[in-house]
Amino acid sequence: MLDIRFIRENPEAVKENIKKKFQDAKLPLVDKVLELDAANRAAMTEANELRASRNSLSKQIGMLMGQAKKDPSKLQEAEAVKAQVKANADRLAQLEEQETRLAEEIHHIMLQIPNIIDPSVPIGPDDSCNVEVERFGEPVVPDFPIPYHTEIMESFDGIDMDSAGRVSGSGFYYLLGDIARLHEGVLAYARDFMINKGFTFCIPPFMIHGNVVEGVMSQTDMESMMYKIEGEDLYLIGTSEHSMIGKFIDQIIPEESLPQTLTSYSPCFRKEKGAHGIEERGVYRIHQFEKQEMIVVCKPEDSMKWYDQMWKYSVELFRSLDIPVRQLECCSGDLADLKVKSCDIEAWSPRQQKYFEVCSCSNLGDAQARRLKMRVKGADGKMYLPHTLNNTVVAPPRMLIALLENNLQADGTVKIPKVLQPYMGGKELLVPKK
Repeated sequence: MLDIRFIRENPEAVKENIKKKFQDAKLPLVDKVLELDAANRAAMTEANELRASRNSLSKQIGMLMGQAKKDPSKLQEAEAVKAQVKANADRLAQLEEQETRLAEEIHHIMLQIPNIIDPSVPIGPDDSCNVEVERFGEPVVPDFPIPYHTEIMESFDGIDMDSAGRVSGSGFYYLLGDIARLHEGVLAYARDFMINKGFTFCIPPFMIHGNVVEGVMSQTDMESMMYKIEGEDLYLIGTSEHSMIGKFIDQIIPEESLPQTLTSYSPCFRKEKGAHGIEERGVYRIHQFEKQEMIVVCKPEDSMKWYDQMWKYSVELFRSLDIPVRQLECCSGDLADLKVKSCDIEAWSPRQQKYFEVCSCSNLGDAQARRLKMRVKGADGKMYLPHTLNNTVVAPPRMLIALLENNLQADGTVKIPKVLQPYMGGKELLVPKK
């Protein structure tokens, strides 16, 4: 969310940013919010004047009532002033109601106006215009066929989607045996990887209030992603970033405690509305999964440095698992409204012979901080808004697709990368049961 003062002073820049994001339908919102803001400020000014006059009028009534004991004509003057006070009080009540209504309308519109994107973001309407920046590791296509990922898992008796369908419906799964252990091993390795990078490990709440949801994500994403608990002001988190950033709601953060670097484990719950392609069947896009996340809260001048560091952590982790990856810069039309800059880390799929998303790293500037009323008290005593960033560490079971495909051998066995072996009881190889 932008600062209303920025919109007042830079309306054309805000409109140009909307155009760069190919959201022309939102252009009228800029003029509308400025119109409402002007009306709100006028109401506030008039209300403050009425409040200031209230004391002087009350004193005048007291003085006239005292004089009326000697001069009865003063009583009529006092009654006239009392009528004025009553009229002012009625008008003040109207103005206060108007201020509340206008503030709500302004807030609703401000939530819809996208954040200002970084000048380095490539311009394009959708993800087809995302730009490959760099590849890490050599993508290999083996000389034997790679089965679909659920078929690989089934060869180890490692997945049961039929039973999950009967229990919970589509988009759910049971993981079993070595595949379930591999799933947990990846999460444990990712946790320790980030702890070794100096991040503090955290297990956050898995449900959050509606005001936190509104603070951390756009309205569109909220509708398409979040599950609400019926009858309660609670939502199941779609990613632990939501509750991790929400941890700082309404807080004044001491500057000396920055940066806040946290890595969190959580289950994630997503509606995943809309139709998806055949490559998104299996466990690629599901309603429930687990994830290790990283978030940073830092000084504004440090956020781009952290952005570069965070996506590089993802590359380092995936390369340690023998998985080739690439960095893909997200274009303007593919950025969610709160994001200043974002990139995806995509893993190589030997079966599809293409890359697919496994991590998403985002710099959100001060948008979440403004929505959540997070502030930092500087050394000079002045308050300012911190910047927030987030990035996926790993999100199995999708991440398992890349791990299994890239470590599958011709005889159906799967090599366990060296860094994962301690989490798999020392196993170096998974041997299929059928």
